[in-house]
This record gives sequence, C-alpha cells and structure tokens, in this order.
Amino acid sequence: MKGVIFNLLQEAVEQQFGADIWDELIMRSGAGGVYTSLGSYPDEEIFGLVEAASNLTGEPPTAILHWFGEAAMPMLAKRYPEFFVPHATARSFVLSVNEIIHPEVRKLYSGAGCPHFHFDKDDRGRLILGYRSPRQLCHLAHGFIDGATAHFGERAEVEHLMCVHAGAPMCRIAVDWLP
Repeated sequence: MKGVIFNLLQEAVEQQFGADIWDELIMRSGAGGVYTSLGSYPDEEIFGLVEAASNLTGEPPTAILHWFGEAAMPMLAKRYPEFFVPHATARSFVLSVNEIIHPEVRKLYSGAGCPHFHFDKDDRGRLILGYRSPRQLCHLAHGFIDGATAHFGERAEVEHLMCVHAGAPMCRIAVDWLP
C-alpha cells in the first residue's frame, strides 16, 4: 500500500485523538511507523494498525475503516483539489474514480494498487457500486463515499447489498443521494 494512505491515517488519528494515540497504534501493531507518501509498504501494516485501533477502541475493524475513509476526505480535498474542483456533486465525484482519479493516483504514486469500481443504477435510481479489490477494503470505500457526500454538502444513504466479508464474491454498495 502506498505511503500516502498511512500519512492520511496518521493525520486523521492525530487530529481526532492526538499524537500519543498514533504512537500507541504503531507500538501495538508493530508497524514501521515512518512512511513517505511515495513509498510502498506491506498491506499487513495498514491491517495491523486497523486491528490495533479496533482493540484500543472496542470498535470493529469495519467501523475503523469507515471512520478513516470519512475523516480522510477533507484532507484529500485539501491536498488534491484538482480531483474535486471539476465536480459539483458527490455523485459526479464518485463516478470519476475509475476514469480520472485512480489513473492520476497511479501517475503520482507509481505501483499504486487501486481498487476497481463498476457502476450501475437500480430500479429505485440508486447508484450501485460493484467493488473489487484484493485488499477487501469496502468499508473504507463506504467511508470515502460518506466523506465525499459531506464535502459536497449533501446527504446519502449507503447500503452494503453484498459483501466479501459475508462470503459474497464481490461487494455491491447502493448509494441513494437524498434531497
């Protein structure tokens, strides 16, 4: 996983809980703890940090990942405004992930292993995201969606229709933007 993700996690933890908690997570997880944004680090380190946060807070790892995705979105908007400026809505932003954002991420961070999303619409008009990633971080994606929705001053209901963590072959997430 690219170091920028670790940098965002550290910033989110330190903003909300303080530097001592970040240090505690590093100690409990056994992670290296020093990450450069362009560096690549074993996926196990992010999973270890999430597990350490889960053990420390009593929240399940899925909730930690969701929190992180939501907390990271304002930081991403500040660091990479060019990804956000062309969009007037969270829906437009989310739909740009495969064609605009992830290709740019791969340019900025060589070797980045980005997930792939498939988009569809159901009979109720909800956006249906098919999510595939060997990392199985669908709850992080859910947090990013909620964070993007907040960034654009919108509200949405997000529902996991299928999840690899429940034995499904892929994740399907429904997003219904509310008036």
